[in-house]
Amino acid sequence: MMKKKLLVLITMAVMLLLAACGSGNEESGDSKKKVLRAGSTAQSYPNGYEEDGKLVGFDVEVFEKIASDLGYDVEWVKTDFAGLMGQLETGKIDTVANFVAVTDERKAKYNFSEPYAYAGATIVTNKDNDFDSLDDLKGKTVSGVLGSNNVKNLENFDPEIIAKTYETRDGAMNDAINNRVDGYVNSKSSLIAEIEKGDLPLKFVGDPFVYEDVSFPFAKTEDGEKLAEAFNTEIKKLREDGTLADLSKKYFAGEDITVKE
Repeated sequence: MMKKKLLVLITMAVMLLLAACGSGNEESGDSKKKVLRAGSTAQSYPNGYEEDGKLVGFDVEVFEKIASDLGYDVEWVKTDFAGLMGQLETGKIDTVANFVAVTDERKAKYNFSEPYAYAGATIVTNKDNDFDSLDDLKGKTVSGVLGSNNVKNLENFDPEIIAKTYETRDGAMNDAINNRVDGYVNSKSSLIAEIEKGDLPLKFVGDPFVYEDVSFPFAKTEDGEKLAEAFNTEIKKLREDGTLADLSKKYFAGEDITVKE
């Protein structure tokens, strides 16, 4: 009787061991890809916006190309820009693919990849207005997106220009179109694409007042540093084979924003 019980116990133990081994192999199989969680406002034409229910745009396509080449699937998280940066800080997402400008303040918080584009902050106004230079906007109100570096740069550039912030880019731009504010600040490349797409009644006021690197931010951790380094290698490849330039021209009315002017 004891021998039979012992034999049953041994048989059960072997079966459990085989089941565990089988389960482990299944989870470690190649069918399970790694996932990168990336943030986008989904309202930043032509960087990241929704078309026919799908997230598309320059930043989206660049990011998805790099992620795919590195063996990642992408999980997109959509919210306002300030919310995206907050989620990156708390580790809820891995990066933000939304034309993020590199600043000293942000460099202290994040590991940035090499630049994949360059942004020139500039102001537009309704074409019927008489503003021709940035000096004409002293004492006037200019809209911008809450948390965007364009607003901070504007405040540093000329404190006499009054910045008014909005949660979305559409709200900021529509108030400029309808003369509820005197101007709207954003990157020149994005404004060129927006104006051409919608045939908007806007004109540029002077030249860009600052140029900045645009990069992907990652957490200030060992994993974040490794991701930034991996992205650097892929960005270099896309720059050398012309993919970056081609994507830029596709989304920015023929302009190559991946090189400095």
